[in-house]
Amino acid sequence: MIVNHLIVETFGCHIGKHSERLKVTHKEGVLQEAPLLHLQSILISGRGVSISADTVEACCERGIPIHFVDPTGYVYASVMSNGLNGTALTRRAQLDAYTSPRGVHFACAVVDGKISNQAITLKYLAKNRAESDPEVFDALRIAAAEVQDHSATIDLLRSGELDDIRAALMGAEGSAARRYWQAAGVLFPKEYGWPGRKTRGARDPINSLLNYGYGILYGQIAQAVVLAGLDLYAGFLHADRSGKPSLVLDLIEEFRQVAVDRLVFGLINRNFKVDQDAQGLLDGETRKRLADKVLEHLESEVRHQGKRYELRTVIQMQARELASFVRGERDQYTAFKISW
Repeated sequence: MIVNHLIVETFGCHIGKHSERLKVTHKEGVLQEAPLLHLQSILISGRGVSISADTVEACCERGIPIHFVDPTGYVYASVMSNGLNGTALTRRAQLDAYTSPRGVHFACAVVDGKISNQAITLKYLAKNRAESDPEVFDALRIAAAEVQDHSATIDLLRSGELDDIRAALMGAEGSAARRYWQAAGVLFPKEYGWPGRKTRGARDPINSLLNYGYGILYGQIAQAVVLAGLDLYAGFLHADRSGKPSLVLDLIEEFRQVAVDRLVFGLINRNFKVDQDAQGLLDGETRKRLADKVLEHLESEVRHQGKRYELRTVIQMQARELASFVRGERDQYTAFKISW
């Protein structure tokens, strides 16, 4: 069996290198093997997992990232090769772009893209309900239009300075998000106990699934940013803060809906089993099943720039487009928008 993404969540496991493959061992024996030839990433999502220096070296030589994720979906560390740091030229251009119209253009494009994807997702949720539930169909279509209306605010901000318009941009993004989650929440089965959208610290099943899914996506975005030669910490929309990977938080906004939201919405409407521990966190088996689903979904195809690509490839393309944009090699940055 070909393993593209190795996910380890069992306490007491060890990841070691044996010839040209990795082995996950436990006191009970070998739990899993993964040939390095096919491996694309390692996700360590459990406590008490150890990894050998030989494994880290082999992964770095082959450009295989290792992501460490806590039970809430927070990526607290990633290991990537030193050889993937890009050129100083790109990073200097990225820093210069912050105080130029390019920084404003990118920040506005990201928010506009997210708003568009939220509106299209609500239409997507509505499309099969025109006859079966016309009241919900109408409500979702109205909500989609109200979410999209927030793009008008973005158009008014494109000529300002980034530090001056950031609060207004984040305000428009926040207002659109509240309407989006209010509308989407109507469709969630009542047994999941949806309390409204909550980020870190959430203990209800749906928010826990969303937050953990975003954590998986975060690792993919971070890898694409590094491969494009960009600085993880020099963002535009999200404010600078020590240790905060602002650019990753910027770029992830374009992909939340297609990479995680739609997947989670589909799972819960198919009665996806969510098991939680005594603290209300997703248990190891649920985390692994969800991670498998998200990583598999990233290999599905979407339409982008007139062609069909794997979603994972589109993430890489967008990071490279941003790098070209800040270097002045293209006139504009176009956010990824879901086709409708």
